[in-house]
Amino acid sequence: MSSPSTSGAASAPATWTLPVQGMTCASCVGRVERALRAVPGVREATVNLATETAQVEADAPADAAALRAAIEKAGYEVPQESVDLRIAGMTCASCVARVEKALLRVPGVSSAEVNLATETARVQLGSRVDTAALIAAVERAGYEASPALAAAAAEKARGWPEWWPIAAAVVLSAPLVLPMLLMPFGIHWMPDGWVQFALATPVQFWLGARFYRAAWKALRARAGNMDLLVALGTSSAYGLSLYQLLRHGSGAAHHLYFEASAVVITLVLLGKWLEGRAKRQTTEAIRALNALRPEVARVRRGNEESEVPLSAVRVDDLVVVRPGERIPVDGVVVEGASQVDESLITGESLPVAKREQDPVTGGAVNADGLLLVRTTAVGAESMLARIVRLVESAQAKKAPIQRLVDRVSEVFVPVIVAAALVTLAAWGLSTGDWERAILNAVAVLVIACPCALGLATPTAIMAGTGVAARHGILIKDAEALEVAHNIKVVAFDKTGTLTEGKPELVAAEPAQGDRAGLLALSAALQSGSEHPLARAVIVAAGREDIAVPPASQVRAVAGRGVAAIVEGSQVRLGSGRFMEELGVDLGALAAQAAELQNEGRTVSWVARVDGAPALVGLLAFGDTLKETAPAAVRSLHDQGIRSVLVSGDNRGAAQAIGRQLGMDDVRAEVLPEQKAEVIAELRQGSGVVAMVGDGINDAPALAAADVGIAMSTGTDVAMHAAGVTLMRGNPALVADAIDISRRTYAKIRQNLFWAFAYNVVGVPLAALGLLSPIIAGAAMALSSVSVVSNALLLRRWKGRA
Repeated sequence: MSSPSTSGAASAPATWTLPVQGMTCASCVGRVERALRAVPGVREATVNLATETAQVEADAPADAAALRAAIEKAGYEVPQESVDLRIAGMTCASCVARVEKALLRVPGVSSAEVNLATETARVQLGSRVDTAALIAAVERAGYEASPALAAAAAEKARGWPEWWPIAAAVVLSAPLVLPMLLMPFGIHWMPDGWVQFALATPVQFWLGARFYRAAWKALRARAGNMDLLVALGTSSAYGLSLYQLLRHGSGAAHHLYFEASAVVITLVLLGKWLEGRAKRQTTEAIRALNALRPEVARVRRGNEESEVPLSAVRVDDLVVVRPGERIPVDGVVVEGASQVDESLITGESLPVAKREQDPVTGGAVNADGLLLVRTTAVGAESMLARIVRLVESAQAKKAPIQRLVDRVSEVFVPVIVAAALVTLAAWGLSTGDWERAILNAVAVLVIACPCALGLATPTAIMAGTGVAARHGILIKDAEALEVAHNIKVVAFDKTGTLTEGKPELVAAEPAQGDRAGLLALSAALQSGSEHPLARAVIVAAGREDIAVPPASQVRAVAGRGVAAIVEGSQVRLGSGRFMEELGVDLGALAAQAAELQNEGRTVSWVARVDGAPALVGLLAFGDTLKETAPAAVRSLHDQGIRSVLVSGDNRGAAQAIGRQLGMDDVRAEVLPEQKAEVIAELRQGSGVVAMVGDGINDAPALAAADVGIAMSTGTDVAMHAAGVTLMRGNPALVADAIDISRRTYAKIRQNLFWAFAYNVVGVPLAALGLLSPIIAGAAMALSSVSVVSNALLLRRWKGRA
């Protein structure tokens, strides 16, 4: 959608432009138009099928959400776009709240999340909004904004080192603070008053100009921030010193406080620089992933090889990868064999053998062989790009706990200014020493640190998601990270999650003694399927050179099996429940089936249903447990988490697996649509529940769970439905994902505790006159650095898997 535009009188209607997906014909156009015209406040709606847009004239009652809801109710989609902006000038949590409010006031913006740690804003658009309108809104709030990519390029091209203002401030402030350092040694020396003035003035108004600019912008926006506190505090100390100097001349050198204003500014500048360095370390996971992308690829076209920019590579291009090179694209090996290091992508420490028909991922390192790779994905669709997007998305979003901080930060600065005024009045009126009163008020202003509050949560989330990504755990959003620390139950799908997902046919028992006929019929039904059990049947038939007849009208019966016509006969293959529904008598093979199921085998039945249903035979499948599955369950138990197997397999097979793994509970013969119900039941009885799966049939349960955990070895549908993706098919990573969540949440709580405690303790001490402005300034700078440094300790985390 585009943002609404108005012209003329204030009562003129707003004009919206909405993108609409899913329209195929003129009747779709009419349906969308009728849906939009039914929205209160809409005067006119015109839909263009060719451009897939809707033009809407609407009065004030209509908004983007109402128009989007009407289109979606009519059966179509309004795609949401997002814009990333780099925000300059933010210093604390109150700045974050103000930028978010400014962005949300732009018509067409559905949500805005601002991250102080990365100094970025992610804006979700319910309509097409010009980026210039977003930038203008931020600038009206008193900050600077630019498109994220342009800002990154400008930052890369920056010339001057960012530490030079700190160096200059230290050089100018050192002579002012030197007398304090010499005094314990009995040396009483003080620079002339005018010398102090000459040293402090450039620090105050040149190097400290950033605080005045930011404070002025905040005042124009009728708000406050850390810069306002610093500007007020240091200006008060500087102003008092200048008054004393003008009144008493150079002889007042011992009663001046130029060192307080200059040193506070120096310390705050130093603190912000250290904080910035630490914040950049929290984003190193993204930088490391981006660094995996080669600039060029060696493409073979015809008989010629040439190096081309990566952006010029297309799907189906043949890319040559030499030993030691990074693989530039996602693809499939069509020639050659090698060992490939995928550690920075999957967290797998050992090289993986690759040969013809094996998939490879862009960014991995080819170790020792020459590979010819057919490209399957490039650019934004590559696995590496998708990983980067997932990590960036998680780091950009806010954790729910941050909402409390946002509410506090909105009133923080006004409360501190009020506290400083009360301190000034109380000391001045009670003692008559207005110099002391001003200094104590300055200390109150300087020690208050809303920036520590703003950094407490996002830095911990960035560090946690970054280290998790390096170990093959992709956390999609901050909410999943926050919720996962409190998981009480983990429900596992079986096939492909706890087992290898490559079952083999271990038994084929015919009802009438024709084993070859049973296999031929079964393979015919499964010939077009990619299901693991189907592949096992087809492989077994091929191994025995059994001719497979053609099948027609093949269709899957959800959660039950397959139906088809083979050689003119209606044939069904599926579960025991399916056979019971069809009225098939299983008694002839019931004993064999029970024995196989007790051994943990999965049993499927084959029957003809022409006229009276007749049993043809049974098939038994065995699937190997993953080596790490027992350790995965033990690790969960060590963390006090219950494990539950939720499987569509028969009860005997599921319970056999459950016994092998030491599962706390087994839910067998669960249809795909029932898995979400099982999750809901577990949530009611146990609290926070995670679901681990890898298939399309797991998607509803993954979405229903408090935290969905998907294996990247499974389907894209499962990964989209899950909040956490494991880049290796290793169930032991589940315990690691919960562990890093718990550690990250602990860091968030620690940071918030110290940020709040620092202000709760520091402000009263300053008000009571127990802290000088210099000590207060040092403490304020230290608070932000300590919060970020504490979050960075997460980078030492080592997963067990």
